[in-house]
Amino acid sequence: TTTLTDYFSQGKNDSEDSGLRFATCQLLWKQINSETEKIQEELNKQLFDNLIHFLRQSHSELQTKKTEWMCRMKSSEIPTAALVLGVNVTDHDMTFKSLSEVLQDNVTPYVVSLQAKECPGIKHLLQKLMGQLMDCNVDVDSSEEEECVNISQKKIRCSMASLSKWYESVTKKTDSETPSKKRTSSSRHWQSPPIVVIFKDMESFTTKVLQDFIVISSQHIREFPLVLIFGIATSPMIIHRLLPHSVSSLLCIELFQSLSCKEHLATVIDKLLLTTQFPFKLSEKVLQVLINIFLYHDFSVQNFIKGFQLSIVEHFYSQPLSVLCCQLLEAKKRVNSLSHNQCENIRSLPSFRRYVESQVSEKQIALLTEDSFLKEVTQTLLEDLHIYHENYFTVLRCLHVFTTSLPKYPLGKQIRELHCACLGKSVWETEEYESAIQLLRMLAKDELVAILQKCAEIFISSSGKQFSNTVEKLEEFLARFQNLEETSEVQDVSVSSQKELQKTTDLYHLQKTLLALKESKRSKKLTKFEMLRFEVVDFIDSLVRSYLAPAEMQTLNEVVYFNTANTLREHLNAAPRIALHTALNNPYCYLKNQTLKSDVGCISNTAPDICIVYKLHLECGRLINLVDWLEAFSTVVTAVEGTDPDAVATDQVDEIIHARFIRAVSELELLGFIKPSKQKTDHVARLTWGGC
Repeated sequence: TTTLTDYFSQGKNDSEDSGLRFATCQLLWKQINSETEKIQEELNKQLFDNLIHFLRQSHSELQTKKTEWMCRMKSSEIPTAALVLGVNVTDHDMTFKSLSEVLQDNVTPYVVSLQAKECPGIKHLLQKLMGQLMDCNVDVDSSEEEECVNISQKKIRCSMASLSKWYESVTKKTDSETPSKKRTSSSRHWQSPPIVVIFKDMESFTTKVLQDFIVISSQHIREFPLVLIFGIATSPMIIHRLLPHSVSSLLCIELFQSLSCKEHLATVIDKLLLTTQFPFKLSEKVLQVLINIFLYHDFSVQNFIKGFQLSIVEHFYSQPLSVLCCQLLEAKKRVNSLSHNQCENIRSLPSFRRYVESQVSEKQIALLTEDSFLKEVTQTLLEDLHIYHENYFTVLRCLHVFTTSLPKYPLGKQIRELHCACLGKSVWETEEYESAIQLLRMLAKDELVAILQKCAEIFISSSGKQFSNTVEKLEEFLARFQNLEETSEVQDVSVSSQKELQKTTDLYHLQKTLLALKESKRSKKLTKFEMLRFEVVDFIDSLVRSYLAPAEMQTLNEVVYFNTANTLREHLNAAPRIALHTALNNPYCYLKNQTLKSDVGCISNTAPDICIVYKLHLECGRLINLVDWLEAFSTVVTAVEGTDPDAVATDQVDEIIHARFIRAVSELELLGFIKPSKQKTDHVARLTWGGC
């Protein structure tokens, strides 16, 4: 919320309805956050249920099957879940956070999450482990052999023996509670709950740290229940690569696979973009930018969602009419309160201009001169846009069912690919669509019937009111397929052709017979099934042409569609060198200080020292003489500051300028623009060349 407030409070956004636009953007932002959390929870539910079942099974063996458990403990096996999450590492934190919350709510309060960067050695690992379990601040005493934690002003050594004593005291305290308190805690947590240790990034842990921890833990596994969860981004084989057999044999490993990031993205797009629940939409180019970043950079669904949210902010910030980007009833109310300037904004929209040009002259005049009439028409157009989206998404899903049954997926396997194809242009004019239609005319009967049944379910469950006739037509097709006797006709033809081929003995007569069969197939009439199949495909084609028109052809599409892909690309595709050059060469671009404005090639009077040094270094060659550089810097600074020689001692001014110069040069070296030269001690080497 703070970020949105700061963004909208900038000087550029000073229109009369900026407050209402901000409130609408904030509400939409919260709704999307809530929906993404719900999606994440639904997608992880099966995985978390399986993990809880694994923990329950391991825990029940400890509690009830003493003989079997003791047999396992003789081999010192630690129950271990290998959780394969995929290469989208940036999404793992949210998954582990949700997993920790689920385990703490339903299984055990003793859940520890460890990262490799926090555990360079076994002592640090034990320190973090006990610190999180005991919920205390950890103090490192490097002078002692083992790290300790301070609990109630008592120092406890971080060791598995101390952990065992602590667990025993905690469980005894729980058992000695009153029956009412005990009943409350047992409803949430298991009796003698296990200690769950999550290694978030197992591949990043050093082999020695993992080996030492597993060996030490296996020696104490009889004293308290311990379960390990390995977060794996690559392959389960990494366990055997990091751990020798003598150590991996101490683990009882079970493999768990999370949903792939592509399936996760497909669900997010389906729930956030291909729905009328949220009025905000992405144009084809913007959606393609986000998908390309996902596919070619990080496979991160969270970054895709952040890009989607950034598009929302940009749209509400830059589009004055985004105040109408809300639910239909609310949008109609807001239309009535539009000012004259906002009505002029509507008249300037390209899509509205096309709409006006298609009207008769009397209506054109009314639309361009009468605000009241314009508001009435705008309400109707917004309702038409809402109906367009309802119909579009329904027919899109139906077409996707058809195209995914085809070989090589001419229109794409994922619905997002089909959606992009339909958003950009008239999909029925593309070669891929023509190829798909030809393949659809070759589908088998059983496959075609199954597809029609799925389409009928989609249309029945849709909110569109115009599809009652469509459902009746599809049910009619299904009934006609059931009444067909086409199979017997095909069998008769195939039997007669087989008899003719069996009579043929030599190659000449065989070739002649095959040519005759080919000609007969060309000249024969279409069967009832083939005619019905053509009729079905033509019907689907008519639906596509009626309801899948490009979004940019819809009137007032600019109100709900964000289409400035270049702006989004600048935000998401970082160009650090260009940004750094711009900041040093033209600090006004970021600081917005009027005193920093200067002509091209000139140095501003009040430019920061590093900017002055940077501009001077651009004029030098491969090696820069520090003495000459300092003199040039001193000349610029003294000219800028208008230093009065009588006011301050010359040596004092030189010391101050010298210190500022050294600091600025050090900052340039830190940024990687220069480095010390081995050729000459009083020179530095320049590292960057060319313009940005």
